[in-house]
Amino acid sequence: MASIITYQQCPCCNSSQITPQLKAKDYTVSNTYFEIWECSNCTLRFTQNVPDEVGIGAFYQSTSYVSHSDTQEGLINKLYHRVRNITLRQKKDLIVDATKLSNGNLLDVGAGTGAFANTMQEAGWKVTGLEPDATARKVAVDKFGLFLNDPEDLFSFQPNTFDVITMWHVLEHVHNLHGYLEKYFSILKQNGKLIIAVPNYTSTDAANYGDYWAAYDVPRHLYHFSPASMKQLAALKGFKIEAYNPMWFDSFYVSMLSEQYKTGKSNLIKAVWNGLMSNLKASSNNKLCSSIIYVMSKA
Repeated sequence: MASIITYQQCPCCNSSQITPQLKAKDYTVSNTYFEIWECSNCTLRFTQNVPDEVGIGAFYQSTSYVSHSDTQEGLINKLYHRVRNITLRQKKDLIVDATKLSNGNLLDVGAGTGAFANTMQEAGWKVTGLEPDATARKVAVDKFGLFLNDPEDLFSFQPNTFDVITMWHVLEHVHNLHGYLEKYFSILKQNGKLIIAVPNYTSTDAANYGDYWAAYDVPRHLYHFSPASMKQLAALKGFKIEAYNPMWFDSFYVSMLSEQYKTGKSNLIKAVWNGLMSNLKASSNNKLCSSIIYVMSKA
């Protein structure tokens, strides 16, 4: 039976120094508002009064949820797919650069419809993909012939199995935050890399759009990370961050959605301008980017 999670302590650092910051609307499914709280100790923000793992599934049931449906309906989703072809190559190059390997064992957690897993498999990597959504798993089979595993299979993997573990905009969705990271530490090889991409609420586009910032994506996004909170979480689980890599396209995609949420209509010119301004601010400091790829190793 589904229940609601109300945090009395920070889900990252366990501090009781938590206070409400803003209310954000679920524009994708329910049109209801959720409170976002912040921890003054580690600076993590998190969605308060969220559905548990049983109840959250209903909030993913939307044909507009592109990472599950792979839809190309609408201008924003069409642009998403065109940009994705570029970012898939960039991600592959990042893996090779970070690991210094041309092939190896890769675990992709939250594989969606399998586009990244397919890219790495075609590049010669042995890929295991985990994905909770049945619709996304079916698309992966139909489109790429990829059979993705259930996320619970994570806990059956043996220690020192993988050269790299990737989570592309997935960690913010995971209820069992600490359990996942502890398992990653175990199943990564000693020189392995953990690569996590998440939105950054300390970015300029987040400040610009406030409550309307699309990357809050409540209640699907349980946590809203800052570089400081990610560093503290990584250290708690035995990891050190080696690099903060920018995801330049995310500021434009998020700004397009945010503009739509704020005004009720698409304004491509304004969204592109705001995305560009965000990237310019982040050009001298990757920690200000709309989304950040954290490259981690065992400490």
